[in-house]
Amino acid sequence: MTKNKSIFIILLRLLALGATVAAIAVMVTSHDSTVVLNLTFSAKYSNDPVFKYFVVAEAIAGGYSLLVLFLFSKQSKLWRLIIILDVVVTALLISSISAAMAIAHVGKKGNSHAGWLPICGQVPKFCDHVTGSLIAGFAAAIIYLLLLLSSLQAILSPVIALNP
Repeated sequence: MTKNKSIFIILLRLLALGATVAAIAVMVTSHDSTVVLNLTFSAKYSNDPVFKYFVVAEAIAGGYSLLVLFLFSKQSKLWRLIIILDVVVTALLISSISAAMAIAHVGKKGNSHAGWLPICGQVPKFCDHVTGSLIAGFAAAIIYLLLLLSSLQAILSPVIALNP
């Protein structure tokens, strides 16, 4: 692996770590409350298991990024395991973002067929935090996808060079 490619991969892993930490921080600090008919309702990420799953998935991805950054070396024999784990982490991030985006959409638009009312009009601060967290999580998933494509290119490049 060339020095430039190694620096590029380390930079991508640092960006992925930053995006996951940002997504966690913004989601964990999302809370808001409102008063309706003399009753106080509060909205926070821990009220919904999907948002908890999102935070746990982002934490796993961030921890994995940190671990790979410390254990990463050019001569490592674990590069195949790292590629497999990159696939798993990318899939985990995509699934958690998809689930959280579905719940966020219901929170914003509601669902008239199920009788669910939108809540973002009453707790806009909470919805803004969730949106920001989802944007950071989506950025982390894109970065992991780039890492995965870079790893696959490194695997396939000797095969491509042998078959002109």
